[in-house]
Amino acid sequence: MAKDYYNILGIEKNASKEDIKKAFRKLAHKYHPDKAGGDSSKFNEVSEAYSVLSDEKKRAEYDTYGRTFSGEAGGPSGFGGFDFNGQGFDVDLGDIFNEFFGGGSRGGRQARGRDVSIDIHISFKESIFGGERRVLVTKTSQCKTCAGNGAKPGSEMVTCARCNGAGRIHETKRSLFGTFSTEKACSECHGVGKTAKEKCTECRGDGVVYGEEEIIVRIPAGIDHGEMVRLTGMGEAVPHGHPGDLYVKLHVESHPTLKKEGNALTMTLGVKLSDALLGSTYTIETLDGAIELKIPAGVTWGEILRVRGKGVPIDNKRRGDILVTIEVLLPKKLTKNSKKLLEELKKEGM
Repeated sequence: MAKDYYNILGIEKNASKEDIKKAFRKLAHKYHPDKAGGDSSKFNEVSEAYSVLSDEKKRAEYDTYGRTFSGEAGGPSGFGGFDFNGQGFDVDLGDIFNEFFGGGSRGGRQARGRDVSIDIHISFKESIFGGERRVLVTKTSQCKTCAGNGAKPGSEMVTCARCNGAGRIHETKRSLFGTFSTEKACSECHGVGKTAKEKCTECRGDGVVYGEEEIIVRIPAGIDHGEMVRLTGMGEAVPHGHPGDLYVKLHVESHPTLKKEGNALTMTLGVKLSDALLGSTYTIETLDGAIELKIPAGVTWGEILRVRGKGVPIDNKRRGDILVTIEVLLPKKLTKNSKKLLEELKKEGM
């Protein structure tokens, strides 16, 4: 079944070319996939409808037969197969699409560098208390010599000769729909409107350099294995634009005895049968060092003893606890004396 292009654009069948263009512009802004809440499927659909109804010949064919003869109505061949980068589109939509790709007549978005992702390994103790790590990242960074403006230190910035200081270049294009006036960022000054009278020798006027950069990664206290830390603006730099972000994935090394559960640290402690019956004191290792843990007489298998204030930091003043699960170690062999004592205990009903 042929698609109702008029309904897709929300217009009447007697709509003028200007009405069609206005309706498309509004919906394209709403559904463009680069925008928050965009919908690529609907954007594709309204683009298809516009490409047919804005062309007099295709519109006449569609109104008469419910399709166009350059391809089936409702299919990609009927409107040139738009693929969100302008390739394969058989009509020039001029300033309408340029607005979405950084070159529209209303001004495009400033260039942004790529995001960078790295992995680092940290100890269990670092994951609990947090800390700092210095890492070397190989990427494009802002030139420190010229602070990113591309000028030799002490050299003045002059008006860009190509765009006359406007920062943008105007172009006029002819298409099936008439003449469109568009503009894009000047490639010489990157939209700034000024260029260096003498270029920086370090970056050759680009404002960015490629190489290793030392970055401090601050590890939050209580972070879990596999979590990501985002460092805004520490990704790839671009000339006169916004740098991307750096994402650091943390791999936490396991601890010999301790595990993290929320704000608590947990461990299992094996206790001899005699110590479980009579009570004793055991030395256990914590993240704060070795401490003495009192084992009460009569402790049972699976009982949990609590060591307060030695767990995961909750805030600057409070910490969680260590929860110690008791395992009573039963002897594999008994001596004659041990058997005799147990038989006596059994007689006493114990």
